[in-house]
Amino acid sequence: MTDENAPTPATDGGLSAEAQRVIDEIEEKDVDFLRLQFTDILGTVKNVAVPATQAEKAFTDGIYFDGSSIEGFVRIQESDMRLKPDPETFAVLPWRDGRSARLICDVINTSTGEPFEGDPRRVLKNVLERAEDMGYEVNVAPEPEFFLFEEDEEGRATTKTSDAGGYFDLAPKDLASDVRRDIIYGLEQMGFEIEASHHEVAEGQHEINFEYDDALSTADNVATFRTVVRAIAAQHDLHATFMPKPIPKINGSGMHTHMSLFEDGENAFHDPDDEFDLSETAHSFLAGILEHAPAITAVADPTVNSYKRLVPGYEAPVYIAWSDRNRSALIRKPAARVPAASRIEARFPDPSCNPYLAFAALLSAGLDGIEKGLDCPDPVRENIYEFDEQKRQEYGIETLPENLGEAVDALEEDEVIADALGEHVFEKFVEAKSQEYDEFRVDVSQWELDRYLETY
Repeated sequence: MTDENAPTPATDGGLSAEAQRVIDEIEEKDVDFLRLQFTDILGTVKNVAVPATQAEKAFTDGIYFDGSSIEGFVRIQESDMRLKPDPETFAVLPWRDGRSARLICDVINTSTGEPFEGDPRRVLKNVLERAEDMGYEVNVAPEPEFFLFEEDEEGRATTKTSDAGGYFDLAPKDLASDVRRDIIYGLEQMGFEIEASHHEVAEGQHEINFEYDDALSTADNVATFRTVVRAIAAQHDLHATFMPKPIPKINGSGMHTHMSLFEDGENAFHDPDDEFDLSETAHSFLAGILEHAPAITAVADPTVNSYKRLVPGYEAPVYIAWSDRNRSALIRKPAARVPAASRIEARFPDPSCNPYLAFAALLSAGLDGIEKGLDCPDPVRENIYEFDEQKRQEYGIETLPENLGEAVDALEEDEVIADALGEHVFEKFVEAKSQEYDEFRVDVSQWELDRYLETY
């Protein structure tokens, strides 16, 4: 079968113009090693390191690997997979003296020559193609939060925070500002466009905001971002974690995700005649996310620990509603200075998610809302945290799943999100997350031992 996903041929040794540009840049920047990156379905970054001298072969022939060893990929009898580097993702990594560079890869099924349906990057591409067929370009800007913790004498992570700072604090309380600065320098060296960074509410908690970019590039960058943050933190003898709730009874880490659609170069979400400056398209997109929120939660908040963050009282949304003012709602409409900045902000994803799958789920839900012309409910401008159950019922406000098990159940019942993931990823994801929740349910926590062991 003809491999339709082979690099576009060119006159220069079979390389595309984009690939040749990368080859030239490798030589100019004296790169020694290439890290060919991809993710498993859980969002863990995997990489195959090859000498830079193999770059041309990587572009023309691909690099083969055993897919049966990757979470959620294939069985051992179907194991051969091929990595196809995307030359647009070339970036020199900001450590190892600038000698290593990354290329993010698509995964090709060698038995068919087609893109592997279990590749999370392919899942997002499929949804983006659907958006393109509807006439839309998708822009995304996430705000991933993370904690910086000290390491013990043996280099293992602790939960002792590296500073005593709070929201927007400056040094001396924000002692990790130098680490955050080095992280931003490193990301900018890779070509990331960073909008802002600051200390978050909790001690040791930080946030770095991405500039708007197309959804695929943003997902690529989120995957690499986590690796870069951990590596630079380690240079400062600190451990960076994107675990949603590493410390009880304080704010957890989210990844608020701003989204907008553009049509013919104009922001399809903007309407100056609307009370909220949102178009009918934006209202339907927003309604689609609200409609499918329980299922999206399984993908956007994919760990047992995620649901320790999604509780009232710690600035994390748990109620399925939207607002143009307060932050207790699931979705917020931020103020926009210019029409191009009109957008919505999904506040429930967390940074442990696979960004390809999370963006795919959010986008497919929004597109479903547009296709069905869903009506958007009125915004809730009051603090929903202060509502009692009766008042929430009066407003018709539902809640997110309370745990991973409920979220997986919601995902299994939602055909739109299941279809967006594709049969392979859907089945493997549900299998992995059901097992994770089952393991959690049968475990006995330290809290239980402390509370019950000597009491009964």
